[in-house]
Amino acid sequence: MSQEKATGRTTRQSSTQDGTQVPKSADNLILSSDSVVTPTLSVIMPTLNEEEGIAECIEMVKRGIDRIGVTTEIIISDSSTDRTPEIAREMGAIVVEPDEPGYGYAYRYAFERARGEYIVIGDADTTYDFEDIPRLLDEVTNNDADMVMGSRLGGEIKSGAMPPLHQYIGNPLLTKFLNTFYGAGVSDAHSGFRIIKREALENLELKTDGMEFASEMIMEAGARDMTIKEVPITYHEREGDATLDSFEDGWRHVKFMLVNAPGYLFSIPAMILTGIGVLIMSLAYFSIPIGGVNVGIHSMIAGSLLAISGYQIGSLGVFATVAGNPIKKSRQPVMGWLLKRLQLEHTATLGLVLFTGGAVYAGYLLIRWVTSGFTVLPLLMEDIVAFTAIVLGVQTVFSSFFMSTIAE
Repeated sequence: MSQEKATGRTTRQSSTQDGTQVPKSADNLILSSDSVVTPTLSVIMPTLNEEEGIAECIEMVKRGIDRIGVTTEIIISDSSTDRTPEIAREMGAIVVEPDEPGYGYAYRYAFERARGEYIVIGDADTTYDFEDIPRLLDEVTNNDADMVMGSRLGGEIKSGAMPPLHQYIGNPLLTKFLNTFYGAGVSDAHSGFRIIKREALENLELKTDGMEFASEMIMEAGARDMTIKEVPITYHEREGDATLDSFEDGWRHVKFMLVNAPGYLFSIPAMILTGIGVLIMSLAYFSIPIGGVNVGIHSMIAGSLLAISGYQIGSLGVFATVAGNPIKKSRQPVMGWLLKRLQLEHTATLGLVLFTGGAVYAGYLLIRWVTSGFTVLPLLMEDIVAFTAIVLGVQTVFSSFFMSTIAE
């Protein structure tokens, strides 16, 4: 360990105390797994070879709870091959060993064994200052919050604590996604330092095993209109080697958010593509110029393809919402209306109307061609309109039956 890091740790420990020693009274507040006393707090830390930082993290927890005098159990959800679990047990922590790998699974495994009225979570790499537990707890107990998060982006990030890519692009962008899709209203959605009421935690249907677990908690809470508040915190440089893969884990977060918000993933592109396609077809069919330039047959073909593609994407959005049970039920006006009001009979009828209209128009064009002695071909634009309607009609009819099948 470098002298700089050692000095930094001493400074942090002495910032709220006259020394670095944990008060003896704090040890009396730490409960073992067989204690008959129900703890007020359960502090949970997932660990994977964190022997360089675990002792300091536990000491910070003890100093924090000593200030407020609440009974606490410290649960280490450990998958280490180094001395992390031994150090934790020596300091009074409860060590559990998940039977499956994964950051999210480690938390879920520990949640099932936690007994506290309030659950604190945080990484055991010294990046989070657990002496701030009283500040987060105060927001939960006195300000009616279901969950409180320590905001790094709203507080201070020490030099070297977070890569610039994460600080200025990754975390702000992912936070923006979560706020837009799920109405979280937070400044740092991926902070790992949080406290949540037990009853609120039990209402969350947490299922993920990987790093996207951090997003899932916020998505679930936002989708259930829980009250989420933040407290500015200081984010420190970690002890030990980082286990985060920036691009892989970032993509897993984005993919998880999009898949669980089909109203945004499908309906918005569907409306844009279909709207542009219909507009182009209309301009071409009625020979309406744009900037003095007439839209021709090639634009008509492109408009047809865009309209059909957009319609197909919209259908997939309905299927994903009905079959996938996403976290975020669609609040998009069009998608929401479709899901609530349209039944098999409605959509199948709509499809038949589209198909019949297209078929009748195509038949009319065919008759004109036959009666001309096969000498006067129908206009291509009219053909495109007719066959676009036929394709959309067929797709609507069979999509209706397919949606009815998966919904049962």
